[in-house]
Amino acid sequence: MLQSQDLKRLDKLFSSMQEANGCFLGYPFARGFDYEPLWRFMRLAGNNLGDPFEPGTYRVNSYEFECEVIEFFAQLFRAPPREFWGYISSGGTEGNTYGLYLARELYPDAVAYFSQDTHYSVSKGVRLLGLDHCVVRSQSNGEMSYDDLAQKATRTRNRPAVVVANIGTTMKEGKDDTLKIRAVLRDVGIGAIYIHSDAALCGPYAPFLDPKPAFDFADGADSITLSGHKFLGAPMPCGVVLSRKRHVQRVMRAIDYIGSSDTTLSGSRNAYTPIILWYAIRTLGIEGIKRMFRQCEQLAAYTADELNSRGVGAWRNSNALTVVLPPVEESIKAKWQIATQDVSHLVITPGTTKRQTDALIEAITNRGR
Repeated sequence: MLQSQDLKRLDKLFSSMQEANGCFLGYPFARGFDYEPLWRFMRLAGNNLGDPFEPGTYRVNSYEFECEVIEFFAQLFRAPPREFWGYISSGGTEGNTYGLYLARELYPDAVAYFSQDTHYSVSKGVRLLGLDHCVVRSQSNGEMSYDDLAQKATRTRNRPAVVVANIGTTMKEGKDDTLKIRAVLRDVGIGAIYIHSDAALCGPYAPFLDPKPAFDFADGADSITLSGHKFLGAPMPCGVVLSRKRHVQRVMRAIDYIGSSDTTLSGSRNAYTPIILWYAIRTLGIEGIKRMFRQCEQLAAYTADELNSRGVGAWRNSNALTVVLPPVEESIKAKWQIATQDVSHLVITPGTTKRQTDALIEAITNRGR
């Protein structure tokens, strides 16, 4: 039994996290979810060990629900029937590393290309995997410069190309075009191409945008990752990674003592995040996801317009939930947990309220008055 001082520490931590949940706008993490019907699962041990599509000796798992989540997104991302595979990961970093791992096993002598606006997990992944890589310039909106990709790929046209396409860059929500990427690489003489789409934030709603960005399997992607906590609303980081099955079969290894194949990056995996994501997509459905996006997009548009009307040069990409603005002061950055590089931004995710954005706008525009 915990002593009273330990219980007080837990109470203090809860209060601190509760307060922080009410005033963070700079990082994509959905709020407003209710998973009370799933609390009972926390009384049970759970481990999704091995390949989710294979029965194994280890039965303390949620494979059935994991597979349904994978199949939901496979259809959403236009994966060829029976030619896809996937699993639920710890988040976007694992998903990006897994995509790069599959690419390296297919093309060991490849050069990896990604833009300067790409998430930091990709530069970490290429170093871990020992992949030669090249950083491509970005356009002002965060999208990859296809002219710079062509120039840099021309120098190594005799080697395969692995490209990480951003479907919503971290700071500006810029979206790269997989069809353009393949066309550019073919034009410079590269035929061996692997494209991994990092759709961490935008994945759940990108298929419904008009115009729809080119990023899915029908648009030439070989693997795709998305986050479960950024838009769908899992209370802890998690993700979904999908790939063409033939790429996964290259890395598959049979493990006798678990009675299954080793196909994932992490081996033992969370058995609860598949249940949470299954619950989210079954509760929301396609129409619910569309509705959540419309609500978030409307609030993002309002926020950008209101900032501009008050003299703050805010902007956002078409259909984006990310509002970009000049760097904010340290006190505002600290209170509202605002992500900042050369620019600051706020991200309107499900659960963000107009009251919160109005309070931030007031703090930014009334500073020093």
